[in-house]
Amino acid sequence: MDTKLHQHFKLFKPYGMLSQFTSNSTQQKKKRFLGELGVFPEGIMPIGRLDEASEGLLLLTTDGKMSDFINSSKIEKEYYAQIDGVITDVALKQLQNGVEIGLEGKKYLTKKCHVKKINETPIFPVRAKKIRDDRHGPTSWVSITLTEGKFRQVRKMTSAVGFPTLRLVRVRIGTIKLEALKVGEFTPVLLNFKSKEL
Repeated sequence: MDTKLHQHFKLFKPYGMLSQFTSNSTQQKKKRFLGELGVFPEGIMPIGRLDEASEGLLLLTTDGKMSDFINSSKIEKEYYAQIDGVITDVALKQLQNGVEIGLEGKKYLTKKCHVKKINETPIFPVRAKKIRDDRHGPTSWVSITLTEGKFRQVRKMTSAVGFPTLRLVRVRIGTIKLEALKVGEFTPVLLNFKSKEL
């Protein structure tokens, strides 16, 4: 029986940072890693990932079983996506019902999910890399809530319906929310391994 007292954190992953603490790859030596954000406990690991260009909520834990549980369970993950253009009702419905995306050289039909247009622009910190402004055309925001997490899934979904993602921020995993965390900030959080809904 594992009696070790594990530690868990929630973190606002910055844009342009990999969801890992270190790398031995020479190709990644100029990349940014989570370890530069502060001092973390030994054995800490990210639960799942956000790609380098994505931002927002990332959970960290020293408990491998907890990580496996969250990654393998159908726990909701909510993303706010700023997209190129003003999303249409037809596109929203397509996203909700599932769209065909490319995955490892094959076609994949995404599962049904909850998608809605966000009428008020979300307030997030200014991104390190500037996003194109409205002089190049209008943008809009959507909320997409998934229970699956394929590689770059949200970006591929919005592109599939004609509205490429310009900025992607994960705001919720289960009941754990990004809330008022600042970019690069992390704080302890309680994760209940026995619960089906965190």
